Amino acid sequence: MMVSVPTDDSNANSAKKEKRTRRRMTGKERREQLLDIGRTLFAERGFEGTSVEEIAAKAGVSKPVVYEHFGGKEGLYAVVVDREMRQLLDMVTGALTGGHPRELLEQAAFALLDYIEQYTDGFRILVRDSPVAQSTGTFASLISDIATQVEDILGREFKSRGFDPKLSPLYAQALVGMVALTGQWWLNVRKPKKAEVAAHLVNLAWHGLDGLEAKPRLIGHRRA
Repeated sequence: MMVSVPTDDSNANSAKKEKRTRRRMTGKERREQLLDIGRTLFAERGFEGTSVEEIAAKAGVSKPVVYEHFGGKEGLYAVVVDREMRQLLDMVTGALTGGHPRELLEQAAFALLDYIEQYTDGFRILVRDSPVAQSTGTFASLISDIATQVEDILGREFKSRGFDPKLSPLYAQALVGMVALTGQWWLNVRKPKKAEVAAHLVNLAWHGLDGLEAKPRLIGHRRA
């Protein structure tokens, strides 16, 4: 029985066929690839611990390709941070669908905790101090943006209850800051469960220390 042994020509043809099947990335696809790689590395090691060389190596390209798309590590980092900020802000503002003011607070708490759960790498990047000199791109500035959304809701509620609406910015910063810092802690411990964390946050914000419920409950449709 004769066994067919591949010749050098057949091996060469296979290599050529494999090479032809490898499609060259478009500029847009390469940019997205570099962003994904950079996002992962920045989340794991931070800005200082990540190098252009490593980003390029993981993408299978030379360093000049990274510079061509982003002008350097700082440019890549700035785009990653901007995307994460917009993602979180969109999730928070999109979650504020209305209802009882207490339910609005629940919606905001869940939105931040949902983001931490679904976009953990992004949140790790945001909570680091940004080394890039820009007006936006720090966790503090993001919290301020979210607080502005909450401020309008609180202002209307204060006015209807006879409180001074000029104090709504102060309370908005306090409430959002409380949720954000708790979320930063929950990022690592992940206990208790998300719904329980949200319930306790709202419990403190809504009742204050003097009126805490022994077993806080959620009144909205979210239960997990």
